[in-house]
Amino acid sequence: MNHSPYPILVDRRGHVGRITLDRPKNLNAVDPTMARAILATLDTWRDDPGVQIVLIDSSSPRAFCAGGDIKNIRAIIESEGPRKALAEMSVPYVTMLAIASYPKPVATVMDGITMGGGVGLGAHARHRIVTERSVLAMPETAIGLTPDAGGSWLLARAPGMHGLRLALTGGRISGAQAVALGFADHAIASDALADLFDTLSTEAPQSVDNLLSSFASAPAAPSLSNVINETYDFRNVSPFEGLPLLMARLETLAKNEDAHDWAAADLGILRGACPFSLHVTWLAWNALQGGVTREEAFAQETRLVGHLLNRPDFMEGVRARLIDKDNAPVWSPRSIGDVTRQAVLSCFNPDDAP
Repeated sequence: MNHSPYPILVDRRGHVGRITLDRPKNLNAVDPTMARAILATLDTWRDDPGVQIVLIDSSSPRAFCAGGDIKNIRAIIESEGPRKALAEMSVPYVTMLAIASYPKPVATVMDGITMGGGVGLGAHARHRIVTERSVLAMPETAIGLTPDAGGSWLLARAPGMHGLRLALTGGRISGAQAVALGFADHAIASDALADLFDTLSTEAPQSVDNLLSSFASAPAAPSLSNVINETYDFRNVSPFEGLPLLMARLETLAKNEDAHDWAAADLGILRGACPFSLHVTWLAWNALQGGVTREEAFAQETRLVGHLLNRPDFMEGVRARLIDKDNAPVWSPRSIGDVTRQAVLSCFNPDDAP
């Protein structure tokens, strides 16, 4: 495929309008330019009777979208400050909400790496497709942020305590797991996508779901472990008390003779994650339980991200993970026990804007 300097490719076939993310060298990292281009295309097609279905996919089998352009956000903080950085990060949020509320059917193909902002672009559509190559994650606590792009809303709606686990650890899930956890609707083999696109161009909009179901494979239902639910279930204690209790419980499980490898892995990830972000993320997940709208979740995320961009942890996390790649961030505070309740709660106060 010939790639354009423009961040998306736009095509029409039959009554399908197709938007293809096309920044393969950046794994289709979403930035304001890409987000605005998608939104402008959606606006053009909104009242166009010739476009009845919208398809959003990627030009690369490696990634649908690996997230936001985080290194650029760090550079903006250095040159123009956190407020400008938040404005840049907020532009894709508008596009994601537009996809969620679009009056015509939107199908997204989260084939390959789909993380952070990629989940935001793909997992709010009406028809969400994954493949055997799909890898989804919300890994923000590793860089001093918290799940955004509507990810917190999706995580809060996942069954049991699996959403809390993924929010804290940034754990990666397969396409089949994404369907089971509510991040996707249809698992379709990647080698069937071309035939699907051809068929979709002649399908009536009201029949899209049935068509996708006919193409869907039937992967073995992933196990949603009761042990994980029990391990992460601290609903009877405050989030501030729950985090140290969770760490202790994971440490015990990791030493268990039954060899809970997942517990040891989770413990290692949490020990390396940003302590302040872990507290904020748990409280955010807790706040979204029980009937909160997608729009309200985006508003909470924007407020939290604004506060976190003003902290040193984000700059340090991006340095350690993405720039120097020493994977040795020095967090501030350094441990979960040193994070104060007042500092975390201030991030949630609408009157305490960053």
